[in-house]
Amino acid sequence: MTAILNPYLNFPGNAREAIEFYQSVFGGDLDIMTFAENGDPYPGEGDKIMHSQIDTPSGFTLMASDVTSAHSYTAGENDFSVSLSGAKGDDKELRGYWDKLSAGANVTQPLETAPWGATFGMLIDKFGVMWLVNISAGD
Repeated sequence: MTAILNPYLNFPGNAREAIEFYQSVFGGDLDIMTFAENGDPYPGEGDKIMHSQIDTPSGFTLMASDVTSAHSYTAGENDFSVSLSGAKGDDKELRGYWDKLSAGANVTQPLETAPWGATFGMLIDKFGVMWLVNISAGD
């Protein structure tokens, strides 16, 4: 597998409705994980979408999540991010991207082991673009 770059959309509480709509548009397989399924790190917001992903027959990947009350949401400003992801074999490549993107960036989540087992980090680059890097624990 090689590293993958795709859009990651953020929503103020309606990510499930949005991602199900996009699935009806593009088709494909949909996976949804709520915050409750991952230990509910934001009490009272367990039903919100922590991560969702559509992989379409055309090869598109679209991801989406809800923004929690611990983070701000401003339409047109932070309603999207860019996701870089890959398998353990892509570790060196993805860490290289992380290191370069980190220059002058605001690292909001250090690149470290996440509760789901992957190595994960988030940053806002010097141009204001949010990046997510996810290195799967498996190949």
